[in-house]
Amino acid sequence: MKYIHTLLMVIAISNISLSFAQQTPAPKQSKPIAIVGATAHLGNGQVIENSLITFENGKLVHVLDGTVAKIDLSNMDIINANGKHVYPGFIVPNSTLGLVEIDAVRATDDDAELGDWNPHIRSLIAYNAESKVVESMRPNGVLLAQITPRGGRISGTSSIVQLDAWNWEDAVIKENDGIHMNWPSNFSRGRWWLGEDPGMKVNKKYEAQVTEISEFFKNAKTYLAGDQSVQHLPYLAMNGLFDGSKSLYIDVDDEKGITDAIQFAKTHHIPSTVIVGGYHAHKVANLLKTHNIPVLLQRVHRRPGNTDDDYDMPFKLAKLLMDKGVTVALETSGQMERMNSRNLPFYAGTTVAHGLTKEQALQLITQNPAKILGIDNRYGTLESGKSATLFISEGDALDMRTNKLIHAFIDGRQLSLETHQTTLWKRYSEKLEESKD
Repeated sequence: MKYIHTLLMVIAISNISLSFAQQTPAPKQSKPIAIVGATAHLGNGQVIENSLITFENGKLVHVLDGTVAKIDLSNMDIINANGKHVYPGFIVPNSTLGLVEIDAVRATDDDAELGDWNPHIRSLIAYNAESKVVESMRPNGVLLAQITPRGGRISGTSSIVQLDAWNWEDAVIKENDGIHMNWPSNFSRGRWWLGEDPGMKVNKKYEAQVTEISEFFKNAKTYLAGDQSVQHLPYLAMNGLFDGSKSLYIDVDDEKGITDAIQFAKTHHIPSTVIVGGYHAHKVANLLKTHNIPVLLQRVHRRPGNTDDDYDMPFKLAKLLMDKGVTVALETSGQMERMNSRNLPFYAGTTVAHGLTKEQALQLITQNPAKILGIDNRYGTLESGKSATLFISEGDALDMRTNKLIHAFIDGRQLSLETHQTTLWKRYSEKLEESKD
């Protein structure tokens, strides 16, 4: 009897697993494909109203105006996209996708390591390609992500992946692209749960904390210049920052912190620096422009950070920075960041309502993040020779009412747009239809 009960339990669990099975990653492109008649948004500010796009072996071959171009399409699979829109795959930087599945279940949470100095911790090897959260990105056009660790003073090393893979080895696009550091804040809030005044207070340890960071960088340089007979993994990982093969991503929001972080990077001769968060970046936009430092701007859909800020400050920050010539991309960190990553195009859409054109807003999640992450030679725009990572939407992909994907491709591989969420939607839609009868 006990055996039968156990067998029934196994069968039941198996049925549940099958009903919400992970979508199988798409096979390699086997035949040339042509997309005909769509409005093509190239990601670089240009639009082709009646486009002709062809790709083969995962690479874009033609991105042309279909009203004048004549190409033999007889050996291609043709997608008639009249009235539809084509976009490059959206890119979400500074993300913990695939590192945490359920926040309340500790066994599925692997986004942070113990300790403060962890440049050698690689987020890539913890990335779960079969995450159901990752799977839910694709139906909104989010096809690429920078997988980033959290915690400590130096959190670790990020990598860039595509979001349709068997495992992290298959997923990786650019391995170990940068090291992420949390800059100390000039101010801190009182711990209300301990009875302290919850208002902002000056961080009296700020200078000491900055000095501690500086000492770590100096020690790393000294070690790397020596014989390295004793292996020191954190210092070895830092080498990429000094030789330019990795970018230094500095998470900092306040005006003084951003200024100090820029000066720090220049003092230590870091060739590639990126500001992450950057809530007060508009106040030092000229400095950012002068030093050619881009910004991964914090989530657009949030409240103002200070009581005296404009009510729409988070919505218009991208425009304020772009007007000054700063390269800006959007990120989604914050509360429920992994689930909210699927809303990346709608964050971009909000910036349109606050001053940017639609094509400028599109650059915030295509061309600009590709440039910042160092993958713009392959991704981020629809151009001949680049990866065929794109999708077709029935309407404006930056508007949640019309972002309805009908086809999506990563490196020319045609993806399934079914997820556990679409399965549930269909299941309960049928139930509702039955209840109407």
